[in-house]
Amino acid sequence: MDVVIVESPAKAKTINKYLGKNFEVIASFGHVRDLPAKDGSVDPADDFKMLWEVDGKAGKRLSDIAALVKNADRIVLATDPDREGEAISWHVLEVLRGKRVLKDKPVERVVFNAITKDAILEAMKHPRQIDESLVEAYLARRALDYLVGFNLSPVLWRKLPGAKSAGRVQSVALRLVCDRELEIEKFVAREYWSLVAHLRNQADAPFIARLVGADGKKITRLDIGAGAEAEAFKRDLDNAAFSVVSVEAKPARRHPYAPFTTSTLQQEASRKLGMAPEITMRLAQKLYEGVDLGGETVGLITYMRTDGVDVAPEAIAAARAVIGREFGDKYVPGVPRKYQVKAKNAQEAHEAIRPTDMSRLPKDMARHLQPDQARLYELIWTRMVASQMESALLERTTAEIQAKAGARTLDLRATGQVVRFDGFLKLYQEGKDDEEDEESGRLPALSQGEALKKDQIDATQHFTEPPPRYTEATLVKRMEELSIGRPSTYASTLAVLRERDYVRLEKKRLVAEDKGRLVTAFLESFFGRYVQYDFTAALEEQLDRVSNNEVDWKDVLRDFWRDFSTALDGTKDLRTTQVLDSLNDLLGPHIFPAKEDGSNPRACPSCENGQLSLKLGKFGAFIGCSNYPECKFTRTLSDRGEAAKGAEGDRPGVKVLGEDPATGQEISLRDGRFGTYVQEGEGEKPKRSSLPKGLKPEDVTLEKAIAMLSLPREVAKHPESGEPILAGIGRYGAYVQHKKTYANLGKDDDVLEIGGNRAIDLIVTKEAGGGLRGGGGGDIRTLGDHPEGGAISLKAGRFGPYLAWGKVNATLPRGTDMTGLTLDAAVEILKAKAAGAPSDGRLLGEHPDGGKIAARAGRFGPYVSWEKVNATLPKSVTLEDVTLEQAIRFIEDRIAQGGGKAPKKPAKKTSAKTATAKKPAAKKPAAKGAKAKPDIIDSDETPFEADGPAKKPATKKAAAKK
Repeated sequence: MDVVIVESPAKAKTINKYLGKNFEVIASFGHVRDLPAKDGSVDPADDFKMLWEVDGKAGKRLSDIAALVKNADRIVLATDPDREGEAISWHVLEVLRGKRVLKDKPVERVVFNAITKDAILEAMKHPRQIDESLVEAYLARRALDYLVGFNLSPVLWRKLPGAKSAGRVQSVALRLVCDRELEIEKFVAREYWSLVAHLRNQADAPFIARLVGADGKKITRLDIGAGAEAEAFKRDLDNAAFSVVSVEAKPARRHPYAPFTTSTLQQEASRKLGMAPEITMRLAQKLYEGVDLGGETVGLITYMRTDGVDVAPEAIAAARAVIGREFGDKYVPGVPRKYQVKAKNAQEAHEAIRPTDMSRLPKDMARHLQPDQARLYELIWTRMVASQMESALLERTTAEIQAKAGARTLDLRATGQVVRFDGFLKLYQEGKDDEEDEESGRLPALSQGEALKKDQIDATQHFTEPPPRYTEATLVKRMEELSIGRPSTYASTLAVLRERDYVRLEKKRLVAEDKGRLVTAFLESFFGRYVQYDFTAALEEQLDRVSNNEVDWKDVLRDFWRDFSTALDGTKDLRTTQVLDSLNDLLGPHIFPAKEDGSNPRACPSCENGQLSLKLGKFGAFIGCSNYPECKFTRTLSDRGEAAKGAEGDRPGVKVLGEDPATGQEISLRDGRFGTYVQEGEGEKPKRSSLPKGLKPEDVTLEKAIAMLSLPREVAKHPESGEPILAGIGRYGAYVQHKKTYANLGKDDDVLEIGGNRAIDLIVTKEAGGGLRGGGGGDIRTLGDHPEGGAISLKAGRFGPYLAWGKVNATLPRGTDMTGLTLDAAVEILKAKAAGAPSDGRLLGEHPDGGKIAARAGRFGPYVSWEKVNATLPKSVTLEDVTLEQAIRFIEDRIAQGGGKAPKKPAKKTSAKTATAKKPAAKKPAAKGAKAKPDIIDSDETPFEADGPAKKPATKKAAAKK
């Protein structure tokens, strides 16, 4: 028997069917070893010796693999055909050697670009040994990521409270976003004018022409910079006679795009399908591993992590056959197309991403796929087929037009474009990140010397615009252009930036958060070399040379560590004032925007003689006055703009909304250390109210501010006690209150508009659940009989109202109207509960170690749960969007940070003698000073994450317990 080891259980299931009875295919479930999160895991003093630790979840799987290998005739390592796949095979082989189960058994490595029967059987005929150069390239990257993350992140924790992590590629990608934000803030709009003539030919066909010259001089887009100048040109054009000077038609060709690489697939899926790179790669992984096509599991696309654009000859022939059959022979070029990689440092050039069988049309596959999978498959199929289609034939026409206005001669130009043969455009056009203003219409027939009629002249004012913020697609494109990271790392890198709250997505654009800008400014000040684009690209080139066996991997580490350790040593004695001075200088235009009157933008608006500066507090950075504690003026970094724009006089951060008609006091919108709030009047203790969640500062009117300041307000009387039910805003958000009972408002509730019925429902629900102890429940009412028999009751429980039917209890979803709850709705809730779905969220799937993972709506925000482990979702991930893979990662992070333990599996029954013989050795205690475990992401780079330094136990007893 031959044992084949792959990394994915889905992949194992598919391959097992193709290889037959003499093979046993088993999955490692990804990486099986990692660097433990403690000092010395990579030891520069010991020639960068790396200490590997078997992952807790992988121990059982490795034992299963070892048991199979022990009785095997041959071991075949068939993990993915890239550097990560090579590393997984190497790790598995090292563990098996340590278990001494290999003996003299042959060990072979096979790779295949697609999970199809032909590809796998062909790969098995051409085995090889593990590629040591690829493994060394992996080791070098892993060591560099560890050295940067494990040494740099603690510096951030100490010197920049609120910062979470830094990474070799992650921090450079963040700098790109922050630099673009700085460009936008420094941008000064420039006025310019365009002049367009609406003309007609002798046949009375309309067209437009633009002014491009005057009196023998060219006029470019920005040359007409004032309205007076534009009006002068308009007067001349209004009085001019127009004629055609020349007409030139030139043929042009547009060639199709190459089939997808990892990077171009992520970009195009983002543009056309609105998919984040992380989602794109997850869906592509499923298409690669295989889907069920009528009882047979088949891989639909080739491997999706590639820099290559080459395609196998048989696939090209199949694509040409499909083109001829579906579109006609005229769309098939005479010679098959060949593409070359343009990306700098392209490596691991497998085939481009393409369908494994071109005859599997998207319309036929749709019924076998989930909607998003079908959309992505169609995109990949379309791009591949279009890449082998005939070029589009165009005709571009340019007409030069002269306008005679007395002694002046003005030049205009009209352009048009006609598609003579659509070619590949019949099937595919690449999406655009930013639409361009281009003349693509068709010109009417014009002849040289023809006199033209004028309808009207338009003089239009424009202003130059700042460079647009990056989308996820344009950021991936820019990283690839700069050779920062590798395509397989882009999706996880962008996801980590959002999860750390360093950036946020706003109208599909990446906006740098203040936390991210502070981290970037700090790194630029004290670790500038390591966030430089050229340095990062040069390091990537060195790592590529390692994979090509051109340079020793430890030489690369030595060169890097020599300078990096010096930079680390330079921050040991770094004082807070030095950090703040550097951040003030770098972020000055961002946090202290210039005033229109030219006065000092850093002057304190409160005491007038103090200087505003960045301050570091327990919860991060904020703006404060240098005269503290005498002057207690503070504001957040992010609240420097919109509210300040509406400020009166020298009161930045204060926007006067008007006066309260009842009291005559000034009502203002202000920036505070903990966010925006409204205030009535001045004095030592003025009346204030924070903004309800979801209300933007720019949407606050005088009426809304007065309403907020009048909170808490009475909205109803309690039906039993007759006491008032109040609505207000507290420390944990908006609420309703009856005596000492408080109930939080739902996300769809407005504290300013909530009605009496809704308030009563919330209070009664809370009182029904809060008045019971010991988990017992009292009947509220019986809804009726379940279709399968037995009564369904609505009961009051310790944690709120719930439905009871036999042995099934289901908590009511948050916001459910108990008075209007029907029997049918109750049956559906119980049905979902019996299937394992949470009542306050959704079921995501099974954990690799068993047990269901659910996403739930919690009191303090959404979270994911597995057994007794709960992990709060970061702000960038919503309850509706969180995926199973993300949930598993969040849960692993939570366990690594001490927030719960993975459930223990029941031990198999053994005799006393066997149990004694197999008694495991006691685990060694964790090394002193061990730090929080970094994020583990299946990619070339593992962005480092930890929320802060590990706290020491307060007592010896606590330490022993820990």
